[in-house]
Amino acid sequence: MGPNCLVIAGEKSGEEHCLSFFDSLQASYPEMSFWGVGGDDLRDRGMELLYHLKDFSSMGFSEVIFKVPFYLKALKRIENEVKKRQCKVAILIDFQDFNLKLSKKLKSLGVKVLYYVAPQAWAWKEWRAKTIQETTDTLFTILPFEKKWFQDRGVKNVISLKHPLWLSYKDKISKEKSKVEVHSSANWKRNPKTILLLPGSRNSEVGPLLPVFVRAIECLSSKWEIDLRIVSSENVNDSYYKPFLHLFNHVYESKFLGDALSEADLAVAASGTVTLAAALFSVPTVVCYKLSLLNNFIFNNFLNYDGPISLANIVHGDLVFPELFNEGFSDFNIAQAVENWLEDYEKFSTLKDRLRGTEALLRGEMEDVAPYLEGLLRESYVNNG
Repeated sequence: MGPNCLVIAGEKSGEEHCLSFFDSLQASYPEMSFWGVGGDDLRDRGMELLYHLKDFSSMGFSEVIFKVPFYLKALKRIENEVKKRQCKVAILIDFQDFNLKLSKKLKSLGVKVLYYVAPQAWAWKEWRAKTIQETTDTLFTILPFEKKWFQDRGVKNVISLKHPLWLSYKDKISKEKSKVEVHSSANWKRNPKTILLLPGSRNSEVGPLLPVFVRAIECLSSKWEIDLRIVSSENVNDSYYKPFLHLFNHVYESKFLGDALSEADLAVAASGTVTLAAALFSVPTVVCYKLSLLNNFIFNNFLNYDGPISLANIVHGDLVFPELFNEGFSDFNIAQAVENWLEDYEKFSTLKDRLRGTEALLRGEMEDVAPYLEGLLRESYVNNG
């Protein structure tokens, strides 16, 4: 078998992280073949998919529990493929519940494990640092404090990166920063406001969130002139969007997220990586999160984490974006949070100014990880025949 690399990008955000280096890595190491779990974008670039991420991803504890039989079969299939292909290196991207189990199997098979985007063990599963220390050859972190946190818990080879989301959108972000602010206190209330809905990339997110998002904006539209837009996901069933399509002036595909954010005044978003994208584009955003009853019970009774939920707030170390979580998640509360900015231009403008500092918070010792990954991949096959 020729040189090949297993890639596990089990969620859309993981695929987006992978895309920040994949093209460069592929171009510099054309004889390397990639296979594993990903989405349409990776498949279009020639990666062989054993599983599509839309079938693979899950959200929350209860979904993971129901998919355990599927994941066990997938682990076994991937293990068999590793042996069959004589694979010597793997890039595991986030998706900690599955990838940390897989990393143990890969380590026992002598596969070099490169864990790209450290799992957020610091939030509620500190013990996972030990698993990473035992099974991972190189850990790549993307949040400023993570490198020291993992090193303090025994993980030796840790490299901090400039966040891949910034790398993916840096050209558009630079253009945004150079734009002259079109709003002023005088015209803020008079001009139409472009509000962007970002309801997630899973059926389990869009199903419960989108109807509430829409009701919230409908509450505002009687008083404000609103240009309502949405970013849809190819991983979500069209039936979730269909009842509301007539309300949107523009529907963006997920690959045009940067364009959508560059044209938005405000946003309402599901909690996730997209909240950091909104911060990088300086778009004030209301962040929403809704857990099932089982997930909520587990969260409140078995986890100790009490910090911010959204990535934008974690990076800023403060609630720059309002978070509406479980009982606080309602159309009334969303409308009220958005109206705080609509009513007060100074509050809106001050937050935008603060958000322009988001990029500076995303420190990292390495910006372009592709050459480093190429070296590790080549080394794996030279040293192991």
